[in-house]
Amino acid sequence: MEFVQALEKIFTGPVIAFIGAALAAAMAGIGSARGVGLVGEAAAGVVSEDPSKFGKVLLLQALPGTQGIYGLLTWFMVMNQGGFLSGNASAVTTAQGWQFFAACLPIMIVGYYSAYYQGRVSAAGGSLVAKRPEELTKAIVMSAMVETYAILALLASVLTILSIKVG
Repeated sequence: MEFVQALEKIFTGPVIAFIGAALAAAMAGIGSARGVGLVGEAAAGVVSEDPSKFGKVLLLQALPGTQGIYGLLTWFMVMNQGGFLSGNASAVTTAQGWQFFAACLPIMIVGYYSAYYQGRVSAAGGSLVAKRPEELTKAIVMSAMVETYAILALLASVLTILSIKVG
């Protein structure tokens, strides 16, 4: 019983909300780092063969980085909506903390996986550009299709965060 009471003192509403926000930023950021790194490895091979293709593969490398931005935006929205930025975070109840945590789950999970898979598609697009540089637009469109799900996850997280009224 004492252990449960100790947990209740530690995991207050603001702490739970903050953990959700931090994980949204971290997981989406880690996914973006993996995706951008994956494309960077493939792009380095393309550029070693033809340095003139650097600009094209650099564009493909940048694409998986957006999910990290979406995670950071989600973090900022929780910090703002939860009163962390104005000093009113203590008004977040435990139930609201869990609501914020749940609101972060879409971008936390989908942001991670979509960034990784967008990196794989962009790396394959780099191979396409290596052989047929005029097909860059097709490579970008294929990579952007994966981005669609990150945008939907961001939308779900943002709308849910905005529906939580604190104070």
